[in-house]
Amino acid sequence: MNVAELLADFQAQHDENSARAGELRNQIAHLTAALIEIEARLAVLATTQKVITERVPPGTEPDTPETNTAYQAIVNAFNQHPHQEFRARELHELLGIPTDEATVNITRSRLGRLTRQGFLTQPGRGRYQKRT
Repeated sequence: MNVAELLADFQAQHDENSARAGELRNQIAHLTAALIEIEARLAVLATTQKVITERVPPGTEPDTPETNTAYQAIVNAFNQHPHQEFRARELHELLGIPTDEATVNITRSRLGRLTRQGFLTQPGRGRYQKRT
């Protein structure tokens, strides 16, 4: 390989690496912009969470995941039997939940909340049915 070929090879490698460096700079710029956007969203979410937390009355706790799961089980039961009326105890038997009085009372509260939210109706005292 003569000097001219060697210099041409070095120039080709230089051009190739310069192009790759440019691509990487563009990726860095894109990722930096995306990171700035996400950090701004996180700041807004943190502020929103703080404002909401401050506005929640004292002693009010958000629903725990277990509670959400219980609500989902109730909603699923009514979705599977949309025209059937249930009493709280009957719902427990259907779902395989213990039927002790304390647990049934919690379910009654949940059924009342679902009724107030408009998901259920109360066709009779202590009876609940999916709103159609």
